[in-house]
Amino acid sequence: MFAVHVENLVKTYDSQRVLDGVNLDVTEGEFYALMGPNGSGKTTLASIIAAVKTQDSGIVEVYGKKPAQAKEFIGYVPQENFSSPKLSGRENIVYFANLLGYSRGQANQLVVEMLQSVGLSEEADKRVAKYSGGMRKRLEIATAIFPGIKVLILDEPTTGLDPAARRSFFSMIQGIMDKKTSIILITHIGSDAELASRVGLIDNGRVIAEGTPDELKRKHAVEDVITVETAVKADSVLSVLKGYSINGKVAESETGYKIYSQNGDRVLADVVRSLDQAGYKVIRIEMARPTLEDVFFRLTERNLQEATG
Repeated sequence: MFAVHVENLVKTYDSQRVLDGVNLDVTEGEFYALMGPNGSGKTTLASIIAAVKTQDSGIVEVYGKKPAQAKEFIGYVPQENFSSPKLSGRENIVYFANLLGYSRGQANQLVVEMLQSVGLSEEADKRVAKYSGGMRKRLEIATAIFPGIKVLILDEPTTGLDPAARRSFFSMIQGIMDKKTSIILITHIGSDAELASRVGLIDNGRVIAEGTPDELKRKHAVEDVITVETAVKADSVLSVLKGYSINGKVAESETGYKIYSQNGDRVLADVVRSLDQAGYKVIRIEMARPTLEDVFFRLTERNLQEATG
């Protein structure tokens, strides 16, 4: 039996299919990342698995039960903060424990262990208003891992966190994994998805590829990714770079461009020379192995940050 089973799932808003026949299976103890841009349907899928929303058609099961019948197994942390800034970390957990039917005495017994599991023991009695973004997200994880939770769903948990806080956050997640809890991470950040044991790429309401991070990169990405940053950005720069990228695909970011090549070492020098001849100064150019974000671009010809909503 799968921890989570999704089959031919359809969800429509205002005549638009947000989820269009999604199939997904997550095994017990697995760390599964669902990666896609905003508006791809991933948050809607998470909320249906968490029994917050319902589907139009299709099957969703958590340990063989409909989500509404399996709420005691599901921990859900949405993207928006929900802990009360007026209460302390301890008071927040007691509050949620009471909502779940625990007595105050039982809740007080649980608080120590739960705050310790997310590294907030020393901040237990501070008001949440004084927590950093990373500390508040840790607290909200604690409210979602009461005893009996078997599936933890995290929707964009590292948004707004600095690199150090993100590393600390995922170290904590690894501790939860040791308890054999299945984790579903919803993210648009490739480096976060890289930490998962398996990744599903979602776009326009469909899972378009699935596998381990290495499998996805081997199957769908090119050998080398060359990042180019020029003093100015212009269509003429883009035209030069298209001539060096496989199938003319160039990914554009806020600071520069990415091109894809099977002969990165040779192409690197050619790109610099061609841009120089065209009168464009290269500020930075470097070659790296493909990332999951590169895989997504290869499959969709869109950057993960392009879509909104």
